[in-house]
Amino acid sequence: MEDTRTATLFIVATPLGNPSDLSPRAAGVLADAGTVLAEDTRRTGLLLKTLGITARRLVSFHEHNEEARLPQVLGWLAAGTDVALVSDAGTPLLADPGYRLVRSAREAGHIVTPVPGASAVLAALSAAGIAPYPFSFLGFPARAASEARALFARYGATGGTLVFFERKNRLSATLAAALEALGDRECVICRELTKTFEEFLPGRLSDFAGRELELLGEVTVVVGPGRAARSSPEEVRRVAAEEAAAGG
Repeated sequence: MEDTRTATLFIVATPLGNPSDLSPRAAGVLADAGTVLAEDTRRTGLLLKTLGITARRLVSFHEHNEEARLPQVLGWLAAGTDVALVSDAGTPLLADPGYRLVRSAREAGHIVTPVPGASAVLAALSAAGIAPYPFSFLGFPARAASEARALFARYGATGGTLVFFERKNRLSATLAAALEALGDRECVICRELTKTFEEFLPGRLSDFAGRELELLGEVTVVVGPGRAARSSPEEVRRVAAEEAAAGG
């Protein structure tokens, strides 16, 4: 009998650093999927080896080859092959490629399902000690100071908490841009989440902005909400409407 099963694209969260955080369901999906798409096949391959998982096929999928790889992945799904998408760490699509694949797969009639797990955004929010909601996730702010200031100003107008990723060599300049755009808000620098040298550095933007910070590893920053007076309900609704219209 011909197999008419609809293939599934699984969006699989992987550990931020502690391999024990991979869920049993995620481990099963990665072992059973016909193809695992990974940002860095070496990094994902090492994780799978550490966990004793053998991927049937491990293929690169990152920002530089996403468009070219898309027809091939859709072809695998059309042939009935399940595909699992992972990022280097945490939950895919948050500051990583993949949403075009998700949209295209669903439009082609394939099942798309998340396999939730670790997320640097949620891990940072849960342990920062700053009001966790409402919040806006900004990904990696632009390198240009003027663009970073504009980003912070736009989302700072909501009055909510802001979360973003930054590379350690850019952190000082980005925090300076945040200070200029937002004022001296409370913030927490979260580094090496779930790893051996996990650390939370609380303070205010003025404590860190423009200073050389001797930090190693990956950094997630949580910036506390502005004063309620800064953002009226009308302003919050206006910003939300603008983001919805822009597809944000």
